[in-house]
Amino acid sequence: MTRLYSLAAPLLASLDPERAHRLTIRALQAGLASAGGYKDDPILQLDVWGLTFRNPVGIAAGFDKHAEAVRPMIGLGLGLVEIGSVTPQPQPGNPRPRVFRLRQDEAVINRYGFNSEGMTRVAARLARLRNSGQPALTAPLGVNLGKNKTSDDAAADYCRGVETLGPYADYLVINVSSPNTPGLRALQSRESLQKLIEAVQAARRRLASQPPLLLKVAPDLTEQDKADIAEVALATELSGLIVCNTTIERPPGLRSESKDQTGGLSGRPLFAPSTKVLADFYHLTAGKLPLVGVGGIFSAADAYAKIRAGASLVQLYTGLVYRGPNLIPEIKEGLADFLRRDGYASLSEAIGADHRR
Repeated sequence: MTRLYSLAAPLLASLDPERAHRLTIRALQAGLASAGGYKDDPILQLDVWGLTFRNPVGIAAGFDKHAEAVRPMIGLGLGLVEIGSVTPQPQPGNPRPRVFRLRQDEAVINRYGFNSEGMTRVAARLARLRNSGQPALTAPLGVNLGKNKTSDDAAADYCRGVETLGPYADYLVINVSSPNTPGLRALQSRESLQKLIEAVQAARRRLASQPPLLLKVAPDLTEQDKADIAEVALATELSGLIVCNTTIERPPGLRSESKDQTGGLSGRPLFAPSTKVLADFYHLTAGKLPLVGVGGIFSAADAYAKIRAGASLVQLYTGLVYRGPNLIPEIKEGLADFLRRDGYASLSEAIGADHRR
């Protein structure tokens, strides 16, 4: 995998980011990348939501929007894969160009706008993936749900997602935090959020499998916003939170030419603010809700900081853009070393450790 990436990286870096992304998906589909016979260190295994994760390192939603490369991504050694966001009806998203590399800052700005092939096509892929004649997936699969841009009934869109895609998911995610769909983030307000989650929970409970339901939140929240979301999450019996999505803020010091493009910023500049929001939610929920830490993870030290701040699981995306698939084993090996250095017998013992100082 190291040799293959070293050969492909210059080509991918020379292409438009969205085209490079599509080529990466196609390469994965063709089986051109694999972790081979790599075995995860047992210290990294943990159980969350009744699911067993062989390691806590996953891929965030947005990479495989249409569920085209689930098995190949698991084959890279990931402990969880999340596809989507998927909308009920197909929609093209925003006009191109809509993805921009900020190389000097190791960041990306995107304004995709929930481009999606729609739930019918994605459900067909997931049905084939889960076919009884296929080998079972060796890592949990999450399905991230979005709403259509033109829809006036967000709850109906998310409920349709639960009904259509829920039977194939190990966990479901309500995404109300993308900055690229007008009005979406307003659903994070207390009253709107409570009504939305109650409706979606009712739809989930009608499923035979009843997969865990998570909420993905934005980093751009006031202290009151965070307190309200935490209280609603506990009151509506959410299974967890994903913290967090891209930011509309532009931290001072960004150097890249594309820094003023509109859209959500991800990558290294998001690490510190997203980890702070993660720690805040761990405190506000008293550690009662499993959290997934996302934002600016480029190393094992970054992943370990998220876990110590309260994350049970972590997800990558932009780090893979700049570091390639070898980042996955590097993080896992480094995490195992950090855990043993600090005297932990399992990863679970380190979750939220910074709050116990």
